[in-house]
Amino acid sequence: MEDCIKKLEASGDYKVIRRFTPVDHYQLDNGSEKRIGIFLDTETTGLDPDEDAIIELAMVPFEFDSEGNIYRILPEYDALQDPGFPIPELAKEITGITDEMVAGKSIDKDQVSKMLAEAVIVIAHNARFDRPFVENFMDDFKDISWACSIADVNWNAEGMEGVKLEFLAYKYGFFFEGHRATIDCQAGIEILSQDLHNSGDKVLKRLLESARRTDVRLWAEGAPFEKKDDLRKRGYRWSPGGNGKRKAWYRDINEEQLSEEMIYLNEHIYTRAVAELPIDRFNAKDRYSSRV
Repeated sequence: MEDCIKKLEASGDYKVIRRFTPVDHYQLDNGSEKRIGIFLDTETTGLDPDEDAIIELAMVPFEFDSEGNIYRILPEYDALQDPGFPIPELAKEITGITDEMVAGKSIDKDQVSKMLAEAVIVIAHNARFDRPFVENFMDDFKDISWACSIADVNWNAEGMEGVKLEFLAYKYGFFFEGHRATIDCQAGIEILSQDLHNSGDKVLKRLLESARRTDVRLWAEGAPFEKKDDLRKRGYRWSPGGNGKRKAWYRDINEEQLSEEMIYLNEHIYTRAVAELPIDRFNAKDRYSSRV
């Protein structure tokens, strides 16, 4: 089989990708200082964390060092959860999880809490989706740093045209049966272990560097209504207010971009110069949370 694969790929007309097989380690212990990260994935009844519910939670812990090297994969936790109402048909089709499978099942919060206490960071592929769900489920998820394997890696700069987990897996030469939480986590760790195509950095190293940054949420309060399309094109989002949040356009940027963004607003949005605007600062402890 290996000879056939080599011949096919040597022709230049074929690319062979392999089925992903989870491993128990990526590098042998070299004595470096290690920490524990957790790759997390949820399956839910829908997209709204305030209305929908978790029906499966998977957490796969792993050892890593400051250079982004991954060592042992530690025992995972995967549990189904009865949402207390019928699972919508669309969620059943996507996840393969049925009402019969979750009936009477529950996530062990004590086990989850213990695992979080041993880790320094939680990583999810689209943390902006998963974090609000698990925070609504358990307060423990509010007190740990988070990172996102979509948003915290500049995949476009590394020659990737997409960010879906299945697409990234294909670009790294493997495939897997997705939409069940544990295998998604294991595939996510496999991608974190790889080298980026253009820079050559470890994916996990780049992600950790990005997660350490401080972000600024700049609020364009009082921006003229007729400038809404310009703001949207610039990357601003509208906050309707409520729950202690401002009612205004806002944009999340790196702290280093603040001066440049103020120049843009004064030159293109406001009719008269503004000296300062409201800002909120946040880091990995609250990034991707619905609380910010």
